[in-house]
Amino acid sequence: MMEVLLRAGGLIVGWNDDLSEIVALSLQVTLSAVFISCLIGLPLGAVVGAFRFPGRRVAILMMNVLMGLPPVVVGLIVYMLLSASGPMGVLGLLYTPTAMIIAQTVLVTPIIAALSRQVVEDLHEEYAEQFASLGVGPAQRVMALLWDARFSLLTVVLAGFGRAVAEVGAVMIVGGNINHVTRVMTTAIALETSRGALELALALGLVLLLIALVVNLIVMTVRGTAVRAAYA
Repeated sequence: MMEVLLRAGGLIVGWNDDLSEIVALSLQVTLSAVFISCLIGLPLGAVVGAFRFPGRRVAILMMNVLMGLPPVVVGLIVYMLLSASGPMGVLGLLYTPTAMIIAQTVLVTPIIAALSRQVVEDLHEEYAEQFASLGVGPAQRVMALLWDARFSLLTVVLAGFGRAVAEVGAVMIVGGNINHVTRVMTTAIALETSRGALELALALGLVLLLIALVVNLIVMTVRGTAVRAAYA
């Protein structure tokens, strides 16, 4: 085991083009999916959290249910949509990074929407009377709540990032794990482990952990700075 770990460390230190390509594609797919999910999920969660309307409980239930979507089911659904016989087959997106971004977006958006809904709902209880007295409109109310909760929502975005960057099943189905085309860290780890190439799989796993650590440190630093500024 120690020998494998040393060889994995050597692969990271010797960093080659294959590692760079896999890591770069992983970050491209994950960050793109998280960005799109935030554009959809944050406003959606804020609207459901801030307003009372018919069907709200159903909307909350659906968001909570969709948080637990099995990745392979999402991969299958996206595959059927993008396959040659599917409604979006003409676009030719199957087995491309775009297909992987779509699959990850479907997985991450409910998580961001559900978690942001809870954050915004708790915050709205503090500001509801003030909003009513000032006659703040719906759009301005949502924007104000999202802005005020921005540092708490960083944790929500981090949860979405963690879900996306660790995804295997869905991206394997719609991406195909094609070398130099759709191979990302998680699918490469699965492939190399099945081949018995544990040093490469372990090296990619360590890089994945390092990325997660860096993202967490950035979020903690931003939140800590915000807290200190608030009490300064």
